[in-house]
Amino acid sequence: MEKKKITLQDIAKALNITPSAVSKALSDHPRMSQQTKDAVNKKAREFNYKPNQIAAALRSGQSKLIGVIVPAANISFFSSVIRGIEETANKAGYSVILTQSNDSVKKEKAIIDTLLATRVDGVIAALGMKTKKYDHFEKLKEEGVPLVFFDRILKDFGVSTVEVDDYKGAYNAVNHLVEQGCKRIAHLAGHSHMELYKNRMKGYKASLKDAFLPISTELIIHSDLHLEDGRNGMIQLLKMKERPDAIFCSSDYSAVGALQVAREQNIIVPDELMIFGFSNEPFTSYLDPGISSVDQSSIIMGHTAGELVLEQIKGSKSDFSPRSIVLNPTLILRKSSKKF
Repeated sequence: MEKKKITLQDIAKALNITPSAVSKALSDHPRMSQQTKDAVNKKAREFNYKPNQIAAALRSGQSKLIGVIVPAANISFFSSVIRGIEETANKAGYSVILTQSNDSVKKEKAIIDTLLATRVDGVIAALGMKTKKYDHFEKLKEEGVPLVFFDRILKDFGVSTVEVDDYKGAYNAVNHLVEQGCKRIAHLAGHSHMELYKNRMKGYKASLKDAFLPISTELIIHSDLHLEDGRNGMIQLLKMKERPDAIFCSSDYSAVGALQVAREQNIIVPDELMIFGFSNEPFTSYLDPGISSVDQSSIIMGHTAGELVLEQIKGSKSDFSPRSIVLNPTLILRKSSKKF
């Protein structure tokens, strides 16, 4: 037989007070005496009372919940950002609802509908790879729900954002390859409608230009940047009459794919080909050779995103002014791009 769910009415009846008084005591209302608060909380523990989060949100106007939307939580970069968000949220008394879009626009839209129904106090999101229209995010703004974008951000949307300096990260990575003597540097790029990949492309081109090296469109390959995309891109580059002597990859996963094909083709990395990734995923240090990468300060990014959404939740809507935080990238140099 299913156990009866304890309600506010049950606690009120046991203490001979009103359900309204129980609700106020549980929410630490300043007009309730400490004696009543202690008695209510003690009885709630005895009854193993679990509050209805949505009902509580309707009564108080706050759910103490922050929704987080990431493309994939199993990618180390995103899991580290989530950790940073949770640390900041928990410290402020908020819990996090984690969701994954799997780079699906349809799922992204469904998630936002669910978060609105759950009455979250704010949302932190990284855009899906296929997202090109943003009406579902407009819905959050229309409902007055604070929204912060991180990493895969949307510019000029009237919300706060936090990202790494993708231009600088790409520029410095390519400049390092130039300093190692590379002259024909390919780029495994992301989709140009996304702000971060657009900026990495700009950094790549600017670094080549400043080194007086030509920018060749045949050396630039766009994809989703998964491991298999890195393999396919590398195969395409190796078919060229004049092969590249280095590859700058906009993700570590595509860099691994490129490295796999290089090893299968008996191409020695870094002696014959150098490879540089982006994101500093943990696996990059375990490979042989280790893959050089751009670190994005993921936990700090999470802390910052959490702080931005909490500022908006706690602040006045009329005084809100979007903030754009740009973090400094760090080059992590390993054997794939350096002759030791």
